[in-house]
Amino acid sequence: MKGFFSNLKGDAFGGLTAGIVALPLALAFGVSSGLGPTAGLYGAIFISFFAAFFGGTSTQISGPTAPMTAVSMVVIAGIIAANDGSVEKALPAILTVFLLSGLMQIGLGAIGLGKYIRYIPYPVVSGFMTAIGVIILLTQILPSFGYYPKEDVEFVTQFKPQAEEVILENILKEEAAEDILVLEDFKETISRAEKITQDDILKESQTLAAKEASGALGAIKVLPRVMRNINWLELLLAIGTIIIIYGFKRITKAIPSTLVSLVVMSGIAYGFGLDYRPIEEIPSGLPIPKWEIFTGFNLSSITPYIFTALTLALLGAIDSLLTSVVADNMTKTKHKPNKELVGQGIGNSIAALFGGIPGAGATIRTVVNINSGGKTKLSGMIAGLVLFIVMMGLAPVASKIPAAVLAGILITVGIGVMDYKGLKAIPSLPRDIKVGPIKLSSEVLVMLIVLVLSTFWNLVYAVGIGLVIASLMFMKKIGDLTAERSDVKSLKEEAWKDEKGFPVKLKEEVFIKHLKGPLFFGSTSDFQQLAAQIPDTSSVVIMRLDRMQYMDQSGLYAMEEMIMDLQQKDIKVLFVGLLNQPRYMMERIDIIPDLVPSTYIFEDFDSCIAYLGNIVEDTVSSISFDED
Repeated sequence: MKGFFSNLKGDAFGGLTAGIVALPLALAFGVSSGLGPTAGLYGAIFISFFAAFFGGTSTQISGPTAPMTAVSMVVIAGIIAANDGSVEKALPAILTVFLLSGLMQIGLGAIGLGKYIRYIPYPVVSGFMTAIGVIILLTQILPSFGYYPKEDVEFVTQFKPQAEEVILENILKEEAAEDILVLEDFKETISRAEKITQDDILKESQTLAAKEASGALGAIKVLPRVMRNINWLELLLAIGTIIIIYGFKRITKAIPSTLVSLVVMSGIAYGFGLDYRPIEEIPSGLPIPKWEIFTGFNLSSITPYIFTALTLALLGAIDSLLTSVVADNMTKTKHKPNKELVGQGIGNSIAALFGGIPGAGATIRTVVNINSGGKTKLSGMIAGLVLFIVMMGLAPVASKIPAAVLAGILITVGIGVMDYKGLKAIPSLPRDIKVGPIKLSSEVLVMLIVLVLSTFWNLVYAVGIGLVIASLMFMKKIGDLTAERSDVKSLKEEAWKDEKGFPVKLKEEVFIKHLKGPLFFGSTSDFQQLAAQIPDTSSVVIMRLDRMQYMDQSGLYAMEEMIMDLQQKDIKVLFVGLLNQPRYMMERIDIIPDLVPSTYIFEDFDSCIAYLGNIVEDTVSSISFDED
């Protein structure tokens, strides 16, 4: 414990500053997620405290972040829509998905996957981060202009026929679940339909309207309506917030500009008694566990979101470990990736139990903590406690914050989260692929695919597709490189140092194959052409395998097929410098010794040449080597 409190003053100031920076963001992310400001605060409090306590990065400050909130938004909107637009009905399923995501993170850390996160290609991360920025910007246009789809009477009315259809469909589903035969008992259907009120239809219409206007694509669809229904007061509050955030940074960075904008703009709106829209009320009591996660558990309601929970877990892991690397560079320390994942998982799991949205290591808050003197885990725990004290003492005050001010804060977050480094590199990256008549960079293509699919389709699937495309392109490049370096050459051409003295008169009988890289599914196509390239006058093929470190199953069967083709032509195959992993693979399916006996396997080229005298018409005694 001595080390824990070794930097008490610095940790206290670092945690206090980071907590103050986190406050407006926590409220904004909570509102943006769809669960309200309280969910954002609870997420920031519990994740910050427990991720710091159990994690593997001493200076990490954790809480809701833009990427995690963007994915959470998708989960929340989908489950609410499936529960007749009722947040209360949907909440147990939503929090169960978040809890599952936290438990998956613990599992990822426990099985040691933390060190592999760094292998995710940069174009995928770049495209995803830029998409997060675009999504935040587009979705915050509506509240910053004071437009709320559920309150647009004309827009909601358009969905009444569809709402009636949905309600009737739900009645039929209920009857089917109760084993009522609809065609034989119309009276029951009519009886239930007669109980439907105009309020029920209006509520369902509002749910459908909100769903239509949700996400980046939805925001674009309703943009014409937004422009015709601008609430100028809300717009001015949002613009004022943005101006203060960027302008105050030019004066000083000692005080967080987001906090200054929150206080100033909220003070103006409340102090002058303006008719603005406040955020949802924040409860001032102690957080209460949401036991309905367990009591109301329904596997079918969360099954469609299992993959999304895994994506949240992986995204949180990437987000946190990237921040850990930044912290390492600043503090000259070394984080423990697997322990950090366990800590983040515990923090997210506990946050979910209390109704908080998921989060991860937050780069800006971590940098603020370090610059303010934070050095140990205590700083992250203090940041969580600061937010808890603010919630307990200032919840009634915080409930008066204008929704447009938080929208303005989120717009600056959206602008800041985009990967400008990756965007600036687009013109300079080598154009290594051709799509029709156009030459493109494969890295840029992956980034743009992830960016477009994430923004307008599905964040989860976009990342998966990006990873697959990036992996396939990488394998193609490696396969091409391997093929280029591993052509079939006669002995006299491109000889290695120990081959230079091989007599010219044997070049028609003995061929050498140089393999200078892994033999895997990306390089098997060119490798399979070996047998066809060797003339029938050959009697021996020497395979130099000194630099073939790895062979996968595809490569294994390509090797087997090639040897069998050569043996049908009475051409013997000799191995030189066979390494452990390829040898193990070939022994598993009996290529060794059935096709290539141990007497045909040599440690070096000289011993292979010594053996040639027994199987080639010209004997070793007639061979003279040049001195290297």
